[in-house]
Amino acid sequence: MSTCEVPSPLAQSPGLPKSPEGDPVFPEPWAAEAFAMTVHLHERGLFTWSEWAEALSGEVHKPGRAEDGSDYFDCWVAALSALLVGKGIADGETILALQRSWQRAAEATPHGRPIELANDPLR
Repeated sequence: MSTCEVPSPLAQSPGLPKSPEGDPVFPEPWAAEAFAMTVHLHERGLFTWSEWAEALSGEVHKPGRAEDGSDYFDCWVAALSALLVGKGIADGETILALQRSWQRAAEATPHGRPIELANDPLR
């Protein structure tokens, strides 16, 4: 896991995995990127702390979520996507198409190589 050195109120998000020192930790690089993107958008004023907390809480507490919190960053990405779509900042179909494209790119990328959107065979 990697740590994050971004001082942000989002680092206090409920359920965010933390190191013994209290810093956020991430199971995969994409989770750190999702965190950084969320911090950046919050700092730019696209949504408030309370809007973020409500969106994340709604995702984390949906039926069927992992009781052990292993899908926490899936919840994080879903909350960010829903918040941006709900505010009219992003289009849900575009987000879904990009998610699918990244998945195809990941599946087409040889082990040990960086995953790039250009690796999507349908692009």
